[in-house]
Amino acid sequence: MNAAEDRYDLRADAGELRRLAEKAGRELEDAPALEILRWAAGTFGPRFCVTSSMEDAVVAHLASRVAPGVDVVFLDTGYHFPETIGTRDAVAAVMDVNVVTLTPRQTVAEQDAEYGPRLHDRDPDLCCALRKVRPLEEGLRGYDAWATGLRRDESPTRAGTPVVGWDERRGKVKVSPIARWTQDDVDAYVAEHGVLTNPLLMDGYPSIGCAPCTRRVLEGEDARSGRWAGRGKTECGLHG
Repeated sequence: MNAAEDRYDLRADAGELRRLAEKAGRELEDAPALEILRWAAGTFGPRFCVTSSMEDAVVAHLASRVAPGVDVVFLDTGYHFPETIGTRDAVAAVMDVNVVTLTPRQTVAEQDAEYGPRLHDRDPDLCCALRKVRPLEEGLRGYDAWATGLRRDESPTRAGTPVVGWDERRGKVKVSPIARWTQDDVDAYVAEHGVLTNPLLMDGYPSIGCAPCTRRVLEGEDARSGRWAGRGKTECGLHG
């Protein structure tokens, strides 16, 4: 695709933006991750960002190669492992990106005062909505497109992830440049480029979220089985 020809006009309505996303999704399905990100950065310029849970910095690293200084948005829920915050700080220090930290409207203490302690145990969906979904929706208002690290092999709920799709709820283009990658692809990229990763990945946590809702994964379990274990919950709500 030619990003210059398809450069998004900020006056375009949501319908035009959606058609652009669907067209790109078809044309870039088999494209390398760098090409997908090059299209996104070339099409949306500073109104494109990368989101990262700081499980690893693979997508941020990829994006920095085609868009140095790109915004990397991180949700600080107040419940992260220290290793996750440390990974964020390391990414900000050594990579050619601009880390943007989003925080919920309430501190953990303020949320406890209004809803009671350990809301994540009693109503994890509400906790995620307050500490993840709402802050991201507010934080993405200045962007027209955002990139994620979603992969199709992570779980059945992510098997249909398009490399470029339409985020209906937020009215934005959603880019998943490594959707077709496997864990082996991720590991190979990390090794080749020396990409920063969260130390917990080497300690039995292949999927890292908030500390109260994340446990180590047992042998034979899928990568996301340690998230909200025993609750029948598989997603925080950021991705549908």
